[in-house]
Amino acid sequence: MEWANPPQLPSLSLPEAPGLPGPVLGIPRAELPYYKPLVVPPSVLKAPAGVEGVNSDESPKKETTTPTPKPPAPITPPLPPEAQILEIPFTEVEVPMPSTIIMTTAVTTAFISVGATLVATSLFKYIVMISKPIIKQAWNKITKKKQDSLNSSSSSGQPVS
Repeated sequence: MEWANPPQLPSLSLPEAPGLPGPVLGIPRAELPYYKPLVVPPSVLKAPAGVEGVNSDESPKKETTTPTPKPPAPITPPLPPEAQILEIPFTEVEVPMPSTIIMTTAVTTAFISVGATLVATSLFKYIVMISKPIIKQAWNKITKKKQDSLNSSSSSGQPVS
């Protein structure tokens, strides 16, 4: 569908914006922190040029290099007498393992706790499944009684609060 006379919308002509120069921004400058290094050479090293050492009258001693000590081996605590040593095959690793009595106690405790959790979960789900219809019926009876009491009080002319 074409328009016979298209609608004439009002227009507004704005004047040209004045020409303004671009802003001139200065480059920011920062003062870098500095410090004057304090030279404290060890007694076995020569002092740098221009710095006098404490013992400047003595002749420089022969420089010796001290070997760096090896880090101490990790300290392993003593094994209790009931511990057993288990060697991992194809490696040189030995792992201490608790005695059979301790392992039996730990496994039994874990088995009982997991079993009790599973039984309690299924029992809880069963109780919810049985009690849900009972609670729903009780709720419906309570809300129905409340509705009946509200309807009877509004028909008797008493204000509803």
